[in-house]
Amino acid sequence: MGKTKFNLFAFCTLLLVGCGKDPVDTSNGTFKDSRDQHVYNYVKIGTQTWMAENLAYLPAVSPSSEGSETSPFYYVYDYEGNSAAAAKETANYLTYGALYNWEAAKIACPSGWHLPTDAEWTALTNFLGSSAGGLMKENGTFHWGSPNSGATNASGFTALPGGGRYKTGEFVGLGDDAYFWSSSEDGAFAWNRYLIRNGDGVTRYFNSRNYGLSVRCLQD
Repeated sequence: MGKTKFNLFAFCTLLLVGCGKDPVDTSNGTFKDSRDQHVYNYVKIGTQTWMAENLAYLPAVSPSSEGSETSPFYYVYDYEGNSAAAAKETANYLTYGALYNWEAAKIACPSGWHLPTDAEWTALTNFLGSSAGGLMKENGTFHWGSPNSGATNASGFTALPGGGRYKTGEFVGLGDDAYFWSSSEDGAFAWNRYLIRNGDGVTRYFNSRNYGLSVRCLQD
């Protein structure tokens, strides 16, 4: 009887290690935002602790036609009114949380948490490796459009395709794209990360500050 061949690559992939890295610590829990009593799941990935769902803090809301690069604006995908209470009743808010322009994103995270810097996003994706997007995306096609390439959610990050508010004043990308602000700026722009349904990577990009994107908070 022959010996069973040990597949080191498969073993390392299963543990989310580059063989030499520590495995992902997927310990998790919940956190309540005292401002609105919203309860969030969180997950520890490497040495960082991330909210495992999009931020939903919504002190105000505006239609997609309104925006600014210098004042905070809040949106809910496909909601075109001004009632935060009504926006919170929509299916898109309940699933994907809120969208924020950059000025709003910088102040939206609750006490004890913060909008991650560009470097902190890079630390996450470097830890997870070249297929970080697949390890971060919710698996299946219930929220993500097909094919949702490489999605396993093995990190527990549970990225959802909440789309965004485009600078010209329309909502785009629901089901196809997940966009997340960083707190780092580059001139008139700010850095973000985005994941797509037909790829398993994470793209670093910059956008005008009047875009409306999702927020994932990082524990201080």
